[in-house]
Amino acid sequence: MTDASADARRPQEFEKVLTGADTAVADFDTHTRSTLEKIQHFLHSNPAAVPLIVLVASVLVFGLIIGGKFFSAFSMTLILQQVAITGVIGAAQTLVILTAGIDLSVGAIMVLSSVVMGQFAFRYGLPPSIAILCGFAVGALCGWINGALVAYMKLPPFIVTLGMWQIVLASNFLYSANETIRAQDIETQAPILQFFGNNFRMGNAVFTYGVVAMVLLVAILWYVLNHTAWGRHVYAIGDDPDAAELSGVRVTRMLLSVYVLSGLICALGGWLLIGRIGSVSPTAGQFANIESITAVVIGGISLFGGRGSILGMLFGALIVGVFSLGLRLIGTDPQWTYLLIGVLIISAVAIDQWIRKVAG
Repeated sequence: MTDASADARRPQEFEKVLTGADTAVADFDTHTRSTLEKIQHFLHSNPAAVPLIVLVASVLVFGLIIGGKFFSAFSMTLILQQVAITGVIGAAQTLVILTAGIDLSVGAIMVLSSVVMGQFAFRYGLPPSIAILCGFAVGALCGWINGALVAYMKLPPFIVTLGMWQIVLASNFLYSANETIRAQDIETQAPILQFFGNNFRMGNAVFTYGVVAMVLLVAILWYVLNHTAWGRHVYAIGDDPDAAELSGVRVTRMLLSVYVLSGLICALGGWLLIGRIGSVSPTAGQFANIESITAVVIGGISLFGGRGSILGMLFGALIVGVFSLGLRLIGTDPQWTYLLIGVLIISAVAIDQWIRKVAG
């Protein structure tokens, strides 16, 4: 018997070779991060951190300047009341922007939905609850048209929603004949339209049901976006629609659902708008488009899609509310509010670009 045959029949114990071998995990990142890079990575993984820091700093600064009056329960809840509509419309805008789109028609859809609710209840004599459902149907229809043009026709969201904004705005004035339904008439004949304007007290704090609706909406959407497949698909589409398609995501259907949901949320904003101003006016909410985009941008949600938190949008809306109330209490010219908010918008986009370098 040869030595080769003996070696072939001898049991081979490969494990003995590993004795004394290096057990360290391979590490290809030999670069030690600086403090600035660590901050950059933290902000990249926590997109709502920047607006939260700015919000807390703003509250502290105005509190030090104005004093205890600013920290009163009434002042804090007044800020919430003022940003309730912006928060709701900002939620609709957030869903679209997360898919790397933008919706310039959210404010017009909101107003048209409120007008339909009022006109259906007073002009056609429908029960107010049915009129409200009709308003939601109109909002969903407008969202469906936007979504179909973007998802199936592959048209740019900016162009589609810019055109829809003009169409809906004109339809709003043509349909309503520029007629305002008075608050007194609504209060006596259809009080449910003013439901979200009703308030309740908790100590010295005064909350409206519109504030409750905004908080619940943001909480529900936060859960959906972070803990459901639908939410993960929204982020995936915004990050890379082609890669999402290859991964099995039905991009066209998802985009359509996002725009329809956005339209429904705008209709909810229309209902809140009636409660906020008390009447149904076709000229109300003229700056809702800009305010929603402002809240989204200041809230750290990337305009390039795929990154951000809806909580950041809420913090962004609150930042605008804090600046508006704080500067008003100080007694400054209202133009300073727009100036500082403009600075915040540019700063937010610059910070977003800086943070995105981590992903690059």
